[in-house]
Amino acid sequence: MNRRLLALRLTGLGWYVAACIVVGVVGGVFMDQWLGTKLLFTLLGLALGTTSAFYGLIKMIQPLIKPEPLTGKNTPESSSLPGKNSKDNGGNP
Repeated sequence: MNRRLLALRLTGLGWYVAACIVVGVVGGVFMDQWLGTKLLFTLLGLALGTTSAFYGLIKMIQPLIKPEPLTGKNTPESSSLPGKNSKDNGGNP
């Protein structure tokens, strides 16, 4: 993968995590002010934002850490094994 593309993707992951946590906390603060509670919804918003951030982070990172499958004619298995139609007679002409 291109280094610049990878850097942009990782930067986007950081912004995603930060945005999820900030939205959860800000939403919790507004709910606390609206309902007159102290820290209940702020902590719940922090927990929900953190959980959703790391769930999304794992889903976005999975394609980066998953090894690419070997397909096509350039795989080691296809180059070392003779095919059904090959005339492998042990090296004799």
